[in-house]
Amino acid sequence: MSDAETLPLPAARSIAALRQTVQSWRTAGLRIGFVPTMGALHAGHLSLVELARSRADRVVVSIFVNPTQFAPHEDFTKYPRQEMADAAKLAAFGVDLLYAPVVEEMYPAEAATTVVVDVVTRRLDGVFRPTHFAGVATIVAKLLNQVRPDVAVFGEKDYQQLLVVKRLAADLDLGVEILPGPTVREADGLAMSSRNAYLSPEDRAIAASLPATLQLVAAQLKGGGDAAPILDAGRSQLLKAGFREIQYLDLADAQTLEPLARADRPARLLVAALVGQTRLIDNVAV
Repeated sequence: MSDAETLPLPAARSIAALRQTVQSWRTAGLRIGFVPTMGALHAGHLSLVELARSRADRVVVSIFVNPTQFAPHEDFTKYPRQEMADAAKLAAFGVDLLYAPVVEEMYPAEAATTVVVDVVTRRLDGVFRPTHFAGVATIVAKLLNQVRPDVAVFGEKDYQQLLVVKRLAADLDLGVEILPGPTVREADGLAMSSRNAYLSPEDRAIAASLPATLQLVAAQLKGGGDAAPILDAGRSQLLKAGFREIQYLDLADAQTLEPLARADRPARLLVAALVGQTRLIDNVAV
């Protein structure tokens, strides 16, 4: 990891350095915005930075590949890490501080606390990645306590995560506004994700059918009919397109993620599917 002095924008590696900078802004009466990331930044992340900038006087972006949200069989070791390139993108977008701590700073050897959010984590990704949201909730709670922002921006692409963070912030009285950022898509509709870099050209062509199928299924669900046959048809269509596994394609209440038999209230259509070795998630409002 490069030293903060070599980066093209101010950076903090420690909680103490982060708080010193943020406190100086707060003393000056400035409003603080925060965007947490795991790096490998793309236009989707940068749209969150722009949203934070529109709501704050100073913006902090964190880059931390969080080990506790990866299961042993998942891609923690190969998750893309490109700090210098990421820092250059953030500098170009006027980010005021990059927070890039090491694992030992975030998880000291004696750490013994895990944050668990119930209810909204019981379904969907909570079934297929049972340890994931405890890792997410713990790191987000730590980051929000460390930065203490006025507003923090999270992308709607990770919709279940967004609901987890909203619940966490409300239940722990963190005093931060959680602002959702719209999903940013490629020209063919595929949601931008750092994991898209894993896709081979063949898999990338297959992946384009994911947003197209989502939009088709959502349009059919808006008619208010029985969701089950529409969802079954959507899963079959994705398998025929070349996805090797559909973990879920479900219609859920937009706030609780309770499964819905029909779109008779504000709802979300959510999907997780594997193409090759890459797991893609997406969602759209219904």
